[in-house]
Amino acid sequence: MGKYTGKLKKKLEESLRAVLPIIGIVLVLSFTIAPITPSILLSFLVGAVFLIIGMMFFTLGAEMSMTPMGERLGTSMTKSKNIIVIIVLSFILGFIVTISEPDLQVLAQQVPSVPNVTLILAVAAGVGFFLVIAFLRMLLGIALPPLLVFFYAIVFGLVFLVPESFRGVAFDSGGVTTGPMTVPFIMALGIGISSIRNDHHAANDSFGLVALCSIGPILAVLILGMIYHPTGSDYSLAAIPEINDSVELWKLFGTELPAYMKEIAVSLLPIVVFFGLFQIFSLKLSGKTLTKIVIGLVYTYIGLVLFLTGANVGFIPSGNYLGQTLASLDYRWIIIPIGAVMGYFIVKAEPAVYVLNHQVEEITDGAIPASAMGLSLSIGVAVSIGLSMVRILWGIPVLYFLIPGYAIAIGLSFFVPKIFTAIAFDSGGVASGPMTATFLLPMAQGACMAVGGDMVTDAFGVVAMVAMTPLITIQILGMIYKIKEHRQDVSPVEDAYANMDEDAIIEL
Repeated sequence: MGKYTGKLKKKLEESLRAVLPIIGIVLVLSFTIAPITPSILLSFLVGAVFLIIGMMFFTLGAEMSMTPMGERLGTSMTKSKNIIVIIVLSFILGFIVTISEPDLQVLAQQVPSVPNVTLILAVAAGVGFFLVIAFLRMLLGIALPPLLVFFYAIVFGLVFLVPESFRGVAFDSGGVTTGPMTVPFIMALGIGISSIRNDHHAANDSFGLVALCSIGPILAVLILGMIYHPTGSDYSLAAIPEINDSVELWKLFGTELPAYMKEIAVSLLPIVVFFGLFQIFSLKLSGKTLTKIVIGLVYTYIGLVLFLTGANVGFIPSGNYLGQTLASLDYRWIIIPIGAVMGYFIVKAEPAVYVLNHQVEEITDGAIPASAMGLSLSIGVAVSIGLSMVRILWGIPVLYFLIPGYAIAIGLSFFVPKIFTAIAFDSGGVASGPMTATFLLPMAQGACMAVGGDMVTDAFGVVAMVAMTPLITIQILGMIYKIKEHRQDVSPVEDAYANMDEDAIIEL
């Protein structure tokens, strides 16, 4: 246990670095221009403690279990050489992993015009279908940019056939459903599949699964919108907690904790069963390896329970109240730079972002450092939140930003190294995780309510904006690397990957 204690200590330090800036910003605002009640401040601080401990367990658990499970499954499925088996298994895998995503339940409740079960099954089928496309793309070596052009052309063609009030929810669904449960597993699948290829393009194709899987939910929700013709989505703002003493504060978290314990257990179960069947019939891993994965699953479970409890109970009310307070000031424009600063730091606390950054650094042997990835993502999310606040204050439709944004992102994909395009479109789904949904979205909703905007058309779309801007910033990072590589004969990214053998890639 000693080695795990040391690793947990390291993860705790990383969690503190990720979350402390947000705590500092909220505290400074609460004691200066945006005073908040003691009840909200206390619930926020306790939520932050849950968040820090949850991140510590989750990041270590994902490294020990979700990542190696995905890599082993990807390698095993590809080695079967049976294309029908690969298609069927990848669809089933995408389907069950999506149903396992806790944020999908939240999305279903926001679209009352469509039955919850119908929406969940449609979104899961959308992800399963696009995971099949992503697998086939990797196996057949098909370039990613043409596929993105084709499918986003369909998306933006369909978006005008659904009510305006439904468009933000549809685009938000792409970011919401690729969350902390889905992303580490799907990304690891890509690494596992590419590990059996020896060509120089394997590094380019090891990413891109999340990019394509993010399109599935958007298309599924848009198609459902055409069938059900929803008039909008009802959304009730989170109740502001009133806490009189420490006992009530504990009850606030204590009553929600069992619910999340059950929810995450149900979410993890399909993935564990699927992996267990593969272990029995195909993988046959050693006892030592299985023990490590089981310990990692326990850490993942503990981490997600604590993280989601802290985020949902402690952060939603504080984000909402802060948004209302800032947008009610005489100089309400101040929410634009404050939102941008929060976006810059809050993406660092997204659990799946840590996984993405370090997988990119490892698979490229340091040619794309995690620090450069983190900076690019932070800048992207900062820009997206700033623009989202502009949109809310002046009631600008979300498509005015999404259409040119995606046009720029897809245009860049034809000029940057392929691996950066795949990583960029992966990062869009990764950046828009539970921290965005539980703090930045409520903050936008509070601001929208304060300025008298339309909650459905103006506040929704924040997640979509957060998912869009990293597509541009990561590819700009790729342009910078391309200029640097111009002086070399061989790309260090491809060279680093080419020199790695299969054992190094799938090593636990």
